[in-house]
Amino acid sequence: MKLMKNFLKKFWHQTLAPKNWLAQLNTRLGFFTWLVVLFTLKAILAYGADFDWLHVSDPLQVILMLLNPIGFTMILFSLALFIKPKQIYYGALLLIDTAMTTLLYLNVIYFREFSDFMSINTMLGYNTVNQGGKAAGAISFGIHDFLFWIDLVILIGLMIIRKIKFDQRPLKRWQPFKLFTIGVFVLVANMFFADVDRPQLLTRQFDREYMVKYLGIGPFTIYDAINTYQTSQVRKSATPSELTAVQKYIKKNYAAINPEFYGKAKGKNVIVIHLESFQQMSLDLKINGQEVTPFLNSLYHSKSSVSFDNFFNEVGQGKTSDAENMLETSTFGLSQGSLFSKLGDDQTFQAMPAILNQRAGYSSAVFHGNLGTFWNRSTVYKHMGYQNWISGDYFDVTGKKATSWGLKDKLLFQNSIPYLERLQQPFYAKYLTVTNHTPYTLDAQDQDPNFQTSNTGSTLVDNYFITNHYLDQSVKEFFNYLKKSGLYDNTAVVLYGDHYGISNTDAPYLASVLGKNESNWNDLDNANLQRVPLIVHIPGMTNGYIDHTYGGEIDVAPTLEHLLGISTKRYIQFGQDLLSKQHVQIVAFRNKDWITPEYASLSGRIWNTKTNQLIEYPDKKLQAKVNKIQSYVNKKLNMSDNLNQKNLLRFYTPKDFKAVDPSKYDYSKDSTVKRLKKINQELGTKSTSLLSKNGNQSTLSDYITDAPESRDKATDTTRLLPRNADDWSGN
Repeated sequence: MKLMKNFLKKFWHQTLAPKNWLAQLNTRLGFFTWLVVLFTLKAILAYGADFDWLHVSDPLQVILMLLNPIGFTMILFSLALFIKPKQIYYGALLLIDTAMTTLLYLNVIYFREFSDFMSINTMLGYNTVNQGGKAAGAISFGIHDFLFWIDLVILIGLMIIRKIKFDQRPLKRWQPFKLFTIGVFVLVANMFFADVDRPQLLTRQFDREYMVKYLGIGPFTIYDAINTYQTSQVRKSATPSELTAVQKYIKKNYAAINPEFYGKAKGKNVIVIHLESFQQMSLDLKINGQEVTPFLNSLYHSKSSVSFDNFFNEVGQGKTSDAENMLETSTFGLSQGSLFSKLGDDQTFQAMPAILNQRAGYSSAVFHGNLGTFWNRSTVYKHMGYQNWISGDYFDVTGKKATSWGLKDKLLFQNSIPYLERLQQPFYAKYLTVTNHTPYTLDAQDQDPNFQTSNTGSTLVDNYFITNHYLDQSVKEFFNYLKKSGLYDNTAVVLYGDHYGISNTDAPYLASVLGKNESNWNDLDNANLQRVPLIVHIPGMTNGYIDHTYGGEIDVAPTLEHLLGISTKRYIQFGQDLLSKQHVQIVAFRNKDWITPEYASLSGRIWNTKTNQLIEYPDKKLQAKVNKIQSYVNKKLNMSDNLNQKNLLRFYTPKDFKAVDPSKYDYSKDSTVKRLKKINQELGTKSTSLLSKNGNQSTLSDYITDAPESRDKATDTTRLLPRNADDWSGN
């Protein structure tokens, strides 16, 4: 102990507090020490400037947060101290520092968009900060970002001009081991006190923010890598018997049909319009006396619509792909990464397009203005049973026709008509819009000169309402076409928002728009902003209304299938019919938080949903109720994860369901065009497509748009990023 004390004393005076700092950098120990100090300062900078101090709530958490970069950094950096050749020593140390800084900075960028940290699945399967969250030109950079790199630039510069000289003397025999041991001691102490403040931190695997707050980015990443490997091994050993528990759970939690609405849309075409990043708050919202979304408001309040005002997105890191997965399969996305990207290549699905095709003869198609490989859709859709995948590869996306995210919405709807009108009816068609995507920039020529947006102090928030308004106009033009072409009366249209548009970082800027006080903005306000629209519009229905039931995206599939007169009892679905009297109003978020009409649990803290107040000291009765709800949420998510991670559906085929053969589908443009034409020709008078019903005359002329780009000729340039959602070389 005395030797360690003397070593630390000498270390302080000679290395951390020397009289000549620059001279100290000329020693191996001094260079090592300052790299550790500088990286620790960068980590603390990220914690404060970007991670909102990780919501620390007591002095111990503050100490642990400031301490957690030190131990792991010392351990990792001290490995270079064992190297004797000077060039290799300095090169190894700088390489480790650069790698650690890169990991830290990627998490900074990722957190700004997702309010979350990068997992191994994110890195391997999701593989993107830009195409899954923000495009390369739209990544949210901070004014302080240069501080993450300036130390490396200066140190390398000083080495180049030889102000820092390579120290040829290796450290004394035991010094590297002593420094390594100090790092281990600090890390172990960190973990011990973390477990004191948050028992079972590692075994219970709290959300990623907890892990980073208590352990730091590095240990979290390593721990996550170990868990990821273990999960992959578990999937390999899955057996059919493991499905039994899932089936029992599904049977127990099945919500019976509501006879008033069962079969209400039977036989009708179904068009699902995916409203990118669109939040419930924008409906009925007026800015400067003008409605942001007047047409969507009219659908929302229509007697031909069943609308839901307490419908929440439940996405995780997969964002848009998670929303699609829930919509199609009524199973949750993964706790880490995107299911589409990570597991989609060989996953067994029992999804809407296959169910509707096999039960009611529906044809199917997806329309989207981005590349076909985005989010691994070209593979996943085949496994889901989609017959047609009309992606940005089919359209002219040159010039100003596209944003970095894909073909603009007005053009997507218009340009889809030659394919939509060739689908055999009834059809199930999904439109994935993109223009209302962060950073919500829109060419001036596309903006409504009569609409004046907010003045919140945040350009991103103000622009959000401009692209909301554009999306509203796009949907209106499409509805006008449906009516003029004759499709409207026989088509049910489902409109839903996939996930939040304004992240927690920018949410307080909404306070003035929503009539709230920014200084009082809290976690429950952020949770309430996870509401997204769900509007089921069925022409001819007269008993529509706004339903206040609490539900989420996991519930869409059984709700829609029951409206179409298709029983869901035989399928493995974790959602419940929102219109059922037995629907359980507990909304499970992907991080195991939850919200109900009475209470919400957010990051382990209980809120009163009705009063918007934090309940710091719940009584025993309330705590028991909270524990019961938490158990329900945990089991629901765990059951879904077990099903998907182990691919258990490969062991189960429902009655009258034929497993999807993905090899049957070819999504190339030439093949799709030829196939659709051939089907119409072979069926002849039996063809039910709109084109055939219209005497083989296209209805494209029925589509009226004011999009200025619709008249533009193709050019040699495009703003669409040539990357997919799983290519980091580039929702």
